[in-house]
Amino acid sequence: MKARKTLMSLCLLLALPLAAQQKNYVSEVWVADQGNGKYKNPVLYADYSDPDACRVGDDYYMTSSSFNCLPGLQILHSKDLVNWTIIGAAVPYALPPIETPERPEHGNRVWAPAIRHHNGEFYIFWGDPDQGAFMVKAKDPKGPWTEPVLVKPGKGIIDTCPLWDEDGKVYMVHAYAGSRAELKSVITICELNAEATKAITPSRIVFDGHEAHQTCEGPKFYKHNGYYYIFHPAGGVPTGWQVVLRSKNVYGPYEWKTVLAQGNSPVNGPHQGAWVDTPTGEDWFFHFQDVGAYGRLVHLQPMKWVNDWPVIGIDKDGDGCGEPVMTYKKPNVGKTYPICTPQESDEFDGYTLSPQWQWHANINEKWAYYAGDQSIVRLYSYPVVKEYKNLFDVANLLLQKAPASNFTATMKLTFKPVDKYKGERTGLVVMGMDYAGLILENTDKGLVLSQVSCLKADKGTPEQVNGTVDLTDNTIYLKVKFSSDANKKISKSEGGHDLLVMCDFSYSLDGKKYQPLGKSFQAKEGKWIGVKVGTFCTRPAITTNDGGWADVDWFRITKK
Repeated sequence: MKARKTLMSLCLLLALPLAAQQKNYVSEVWVADQGNGKYKNPVLYADYSDPDACRVGDDYYMTSSSFNCLPGLQILHSKDLVNWTIIGAAVPYALPPIETPERPEHGNRVWAPAIRHHNGEFYIFWGDPDQGAFMVKAKDPKGPWTEPVLVKPGKGIIDTCPLWDEDGKVYMVHAYAGSRAELKSVITICELNAEATKAITPSRIVFDGHEAHQTCEGPKFYKHNGYYYIFHPAGGVPTGWQVVLRSKNVYGPYEWKTVLAQGNSPVNGPHQGAWVDTPTGEDWFFHFQDVGAYGRLVHLQPMKWVNDWPVIGIDKDGDGCGEPVMTYKKPNVGKTYPICTPQESDEFDGYTLSPQWQWHANINEKWAYYAGDQSIVRLYSYPVVKEYKNLFDVANLLLQKAPASNFTATMKLTFKPVDKYKGERTGLVVMGMDYAGLILENTDKGLVLSQVSCLKADKGTPEQVNGTVDLTDNTIYLKVKFSSDANKKISKSEGGHDLLVMCDFSYSLDGKKYQPLGKSFQAKEGKWIGVKVGTFCTRPAITTNDGGWADVDWFRITKK
């Protein structure tokens, strides 16, 4: 009995470092917490687009747009609004309708969610621009979450957010996507049933932004001090500002005030986000900044109430409209918590997909084997679609967000194609509407490593080969270095705010000495998402009863 207790204690001790590591991952490339009581923006240098957050006790939870990427609606957790970790996803496997996951729906599916906590349950609402407003709920934000419920069908319904009123009524605010609804720049409200599962009234337009606030969208619904408040951005994603509407009546009329704008700061946008408070009575606001290739980065701004209007950021001239801060004192949450950041590097020691990774479509269980006992993820070569043009058509891309302005991604893999089939491929890919990568392919002359690029991949253009090398060993180390300078922007981009991001590729046969291959690649964002980096394994669109695979040993994000 004593020996058994000793063994159990030893097992617990051995497990502790791993648990601590999982809970307190600290990035080499971007840490917002400065360790001196201050933080720097962005608090999340990654594409957590259209962020929304809520507080439950001492805990904060955030989610963001995931579009066609699965697991969808990643959930982040924080204790202090600055240090965050990924704890799961609200849609882990598939979005409705459940279809054969063979082709990604770039830019579709999950737009601008809202996360709320009501009566002991978490709710996430989002708009699917082609189907309508959906909802999932859970008692624990780590899951399990319910299957998505279509709350309000309708083409073009986006940016949904619920509000539970004191009288028991439930409302939902939303906007319209002009690309589907043929109307935009208006904010609407409808009433839901008590269970928040179904709209019971038509949507009523409560604000028209066509004159003063063109492209008003992304509304978030709150009630404070007797007023209904709708926080929303306007003016376009890269160039806009933050507006707040208020009224004593849920359906208005609403008066408005601009409460946050770029001003003299380097933060363009600033675009939609979330108001949260602290247990000590402070108010804070999250928003995003669109920087082009890296997507929409999350900033944290101080907020205060003046005459029942929120003032966000620093109001230097006292006009009630603030501008973003780049550094500031950390929120006072009553305690100090350890530094942590969202997970990046992966040794593949687990038996499930680590939470930073996403596939590019509804997940097919035949894509991967998570062999934690071997410390690998095995990616099976999956056939591409018959209409395949390039990797933009591939669903089984295993990718994660770019995590910093400058960083290096390196992976070790072993490729085991089937000898008799030619055209099986794997490698390291930097994915957007343009993409590039280091691709291993089984050819008639054996294994060949190529550095490829594909400009206007979204238009179906073919890949271009920029350099090749024949391989005799099927184990290889692949590396890409991302470089950017805050002062170097793409002038042709909207507002001229997009960062110029360059990628340089290299490979190694021993993991020590790396050889450059190909040419520099200018990274480009995907459809509504930032550039992503990761891997894949495919075979041609031919009928076979099996294929080869790629064993990925590790994937690491480092400074160099």
